Amino acid sequence: MSGLDMELASGIAAFEAKEFARAMQLLRPLAEQGDPRAQYRVAVMAQVGLGVVKNCATAVKWMRAAAEQGFALAQHGLGFMYFQGECTKADPAEAARWFRLAADQGLAGSQSTLAMMYEKGVGVERDAAEAAKWRALAEKGSGAPPATS
Repeated sequence: MSGLDMELASGIAAFEAKEFARAMQLLRPLAEQGDPRAQYRVAVMAQVGLGVVKNCATAVKWMRAAAEQGFALAQHGLGFMYFQGECTKADPAEAARWFRLAADQGLAGSQSTLAMMYEKGVGVERDAAEAAKWRALAEKGSGAPPATS
């Protein structure tokens, strides 16, 4: 395992152990180097104020950076930000776009949310067939290979 892999593993372990100040110390340099797994966790800490003062601009910056690299958890997270209007202006259509990208990668939470959006016509045209498709995939647990952590 390379030094960067060890730093990432240590940062993720600190994050999962709720040692957020340590996690930020380890993960922020990796986020700056472009690692989407680090970017996602830095975004979550900034979004909620874990180990750092809550900072919405930082949260959106890192969540978007990881999402744009195809990291499904970040795509879901960015979708949630737009859906709830958390740290950014609410935009249901933009939320649906990001949920769809994560759902296409098999993230059940995004599939379920997308199903609800199609059922209610939130951010997308109401479409019972599309809703049923995403609901079935979510209930099956995967519509594609599982998203990576």
